[in-house]
Amino acid sequence: MDFSTIIGSTGVTLLLIAFFLNLFKIISSESKTYILLNIIGAGISCYASSLIHYMPFVILEGTWCLVAIIAFVKKTPAH
Repeated sequence: MDFSTIIGSTGVTLLLIAFFLNLFKIISSESKTYILLNIIGAGISCYASSLIHYMPFVILEGTWCLVAIIAFVKKTPAH
């Protein structure tokens, strides 16, 4: 298995973990854990897609990561 496949598989695994945990009501889609899993998973998947120069998924995963970051920032109280 090459580097980009390992990286991509790791990112997708994190996204799927978040999805299953939410689907089975173990974590809420509003929880910081869910949002962080999405940020990290989408960010890693975006990086893997860029390694193989597959722009549709760079855009998809990059947008996914950005939206999750915005959601995380909204959840974090300002001091």
